[in-house]
Amino acid sequence: MATETSIPETTSVQPLDDCRVIDVSSFLAGPFCTTQLAEFGAEVIKAELPGIGDALRRFGTITKNGDSLPWLSECRNKKSITLDLRTPDGADLLKRLVATADVLVENFQPGTMEKWGLGWDVLQAINPRLVMVRISGFGQTGPYRDRPGFGRIGNAFGGLAYLAGYPDRPPVTPGSATIPDYMAGLYGALGVMFALRAREKTGRGQVVDIGLYEPIFRILDELAPSYDLNGYVRERMGPGTVNVAPHSHYPTKDGRWIAIACTSDKIFARLAELMGRPELAAEDRWGPVRQRLADREEVDAVVTEWTSRHDRDTVLRLCEEGQVPCGPVYAIDEIFQDPHYAARGNIVRMEDERIGTLAIPNLVPRLTDTPGAIRSLGPALGADNDAVYRELLGLDEGEIARLRESGTI
Repeated sequence: MATETSIPETTSVQPLDDCRVIDVSSFLAGPFCTTQLAEFGAEVIKAELPGIGDALRRFGTITKNGDSLPWLSECRNKKSITLDLRTPDGADLLKRLVATADVLVENFQPGTMEKWGLGWDVLQAINPRLVMVRISGFGQTGPYRDRPGFGRIGNAFGGLAYLAGYPDRPPVTPGSATIPDYMAGLYGALGVMFALRAREKTGRGQVVDIGLYEPIFRILDELAPSYDLNGYVRERMGPGTVNVAPHSHYPTKDGRWIAIACTSDKIFARLAELMGRPELAAEDRWGPVRQRLADREEVDAVVTEWTSRHDRDTVLRLCEEGQVPCGPVYAIDEIFQDPHYAARGNIVRMEDERIGTLAIPNLVPRLTDTPGAIRSLGPALGADNDAVYRELLGLDEGEIARLRESGTI
C-alpha cells in the first residue's frame, strides 16, 4: 500500500526560483511579460537607458517619487540597472548578462537588436540555452514587420476595435487601448514556460515571436471560422453579443447597470420564471435560441422592463437564487468596496518608502502550493547597478567608473 505524505499548505519554493530573466523591453508588453515571471520567483533584471529609464516611468499618473503608477504596479519584483545597448560597451555588458541568463525579453521594432549586434544569432551563440521573447507590433516576419505598433493598433488590426460600439456609430476603444500589451505579455510568459519545458528535453533555447495584434485575433471566438464558412462579417452590436440572447447590460431602478448572460435555453427559462413570464420560454415563443436571436430587440426590451422595476441588489439576489448568471457592472470605486474582492485578496496594499502605501491588483493565477508573491513595487532607476555589475559580473571600481563616465551605465 502506498503511504501518504503530508504536504504543507504552502512552501518557500517558487516555480521559477532558479530562472534569471534579462528584460531590455520597454513600456508595457515586454515588461508585463517579465512581471508574470517575477511574481513566481524569477530574478528579473530590468535594463533601462541611463538618466532616462523606461518610457513607462512617465506614462500615466505620476507619483511624488517621479515614477508613474503603471511603472510602480507593472514592474513589481524587478531589479533595475542602467545600460545603453546602443554603445559597444553596453552591447558587451548585455552579452555578459545573457551568458548567465535563461530568458531575454525585448520589444523593439524588428531589426533593432540586430543593428546593435545583439540579434538572435549572436545571443544564441553565447548561450545556446537562452529563450528570447520578441514582442513587436506585427511580429518578426511578414510585410508589416517594420511598422511601429502600440496597443491601440493591435486592437484595430486584430479585429477587436471594429466590434466595439454601436452599429450606427464609429468603432470605440474596447475598454482599454492596452489590452493587446497585456495579452501579448501573458502569451509571452506562456511562451517562456513552453520553451523552458522544451529545453529540458532538447537542451536548446528558442525564440518566442509575438505580434501585438495576434493575441487579440486569437481570442475572438468564432469570428474567423464563421467568416470562412459562411462569409459572415460580424458588426458592432453595442452591449449585446453574437449567437446568444438575452446577453447584455440592463438598467436597474437605482440608476445602475447589471450584466445578464443567458447562454442556453435552460438559463433563459430560469430567467423567464424569475420575471414572472414563464410562457416566454415556450417552444413557440422564445424558448429556442434561434427565436430569441430573431427577436433580440424585443427580448432585451422585456428584460430591461423587468430589471428597471428593481434596484441592482434585488436583481442580483433574484438571479442568484434562480441560478441565472449575472453581475454588477462595476466602476473602480465599487470594486474597492466589494466583499468578494476583499475575501479573495484581489487588491494588495504595498508599503514603499518612496510613496507610502499603494493599492495594486494582486497576482494571477493563485497556486495552492507555490502561490507566488509581490515583494516590491517598480524599482528606482539603476537601484541595482552595484548588485548586478559588481557582484554578478564582477566589475571593479575602475571599470564601473569608466562606464558611468561614458554614459554606458
